[in-house]
Amino acid sequence: MNQTILQRLNQAISSTLTGNCDDPDCNVGAAIAVIHKGREVFRNEYGYADKEKKIPMASDSIFRCYSMTKPITSAAVMTLIEKGLLSLDDRVDRYLPGFQDQKVFTEKGLVPVNTPVTIQHLMDMTAGVNYPDASFPAGQPMQDMIDEYYRKIFEEDTPTTTLDLANLIGQQPLKFQPGDGWNYGFCADVLGAVIETISGKTFGEYLKETIFEPLGMTDTDFYVPEEKQNRFCQNYQYMPETKTLEPCTWQHLGLSYFHLKKPAFESGGAGLVSTINDYSKFAQMMLNKGTYNGVRILGRKTVEEMTKNHLTEKQLATYDWEQLAGYGYGNLMRVLIDPEHSFCLGSKGEFGWDGWLGCYVSMDPVEDLAIIYVIQKCGGNGFRDIKVIRNIVYSALE
Repeated sequence: MNQTILQRLNQAISSTLTGNCDDPDCNVGAAIAVIHKGREVFRNEYGYADKEKKIPMASDSIFRCYSMTKPITSAAVMTLIEKGLLSLDDRVDRYLPGFQDQKVFTEKGLVPVNTPVTIQHLMDMTAGVNYPDASFPAGQPMQDMIDEYYRKIFEEDTPTTTLDLANLIGQQPLKFQPGDGWNYGFCADVLGAVIETISGKTFGEYLKETIFEPLGMTDTDFYVPEEKQNRFCQNYQYMPETKTLEPCTWQHLGLSYFHLKKPAFESGGAGLVSTINDYSKFAQMMLNKGTYNGVRILGRKTVEEMTKNHLTEKQLATYDWEQLAGYGYGNLMRVLIDPEHSFCLGSKGEFGWDGWLGCYVSMDPVEDLAIIYVIQKCGGNGFRDIKVIRNIVYSALE
């Protein structure tokens, strides 16, 4: 790769960190790694992992993955497929009784599902399962459920387990009939509970035995143990009134304890913490069609299936986020199917996902290229920054 062009990343990333912030210490929590043909060709860290404590971002800083957890959950599901313990067309209520007799929210009230939710529906976010969101009718019951979940944690100190929360999720009304559209929701979290039911292990134990330990992902877990907390990035939120970045003091999506102790609910959709060093091993395994450093996690055909678009034209009509233009979706990941309409450089078949705090992973099998970018800011900085970073990286390919 052209190293001169790659150096432009330093200026580009540094300029994106401060934004509208007036605080001179606004450049917090950024790092990037670019891996090309199995070799790390660019790596840098920027600003502070914790600006209050003046801890600089480092190569082993631990960050909150949020939805970058989802591709790992997808890989874990596929290991069960390969073992013959699960089929993608299995009904979810075969494993979770909370998904029996489900209802769909309509203008005429609640109606029964036409077809039961399957594992593939969950993997493709076509189940109609919601995230907590009081802005639309079908999201309100899920919001009420998660509010009660948090009340029990903070008022009664009675946290809900992964399995119990998944059954509660199944009892909430769906946004549409399974398969009728695409809707971002708690699907990956339900899959974590399915894995628990089949394996007889906690979701975290299964991930550790099946993915993390074989790949050497020693800093990836659902919490940060005390001896590692000096490496844990602070999470910030932008305060428009003061134009400063301040530590974030709230959580959502069922996460608890701010990742400082082991949770009862291990979120397959948002719960993992990791490092760039660790996540790059997972990314290289996916690019290598299931192997890394001589260790096989998944079969070649499994990874090929995981990285295809599964959405129909009807489902794509509801897959309408601006940053996903040109992309399809399948197995908890975006997949580039129309580069001409993606508004950034890339290759057909590139796949990955991002996280609520601005973290982002892109894996491109055509170029054997991975980009892993980390910030820790509520809502991130917007997708424009990602496009700028991608364009610089792709322009460096020779």
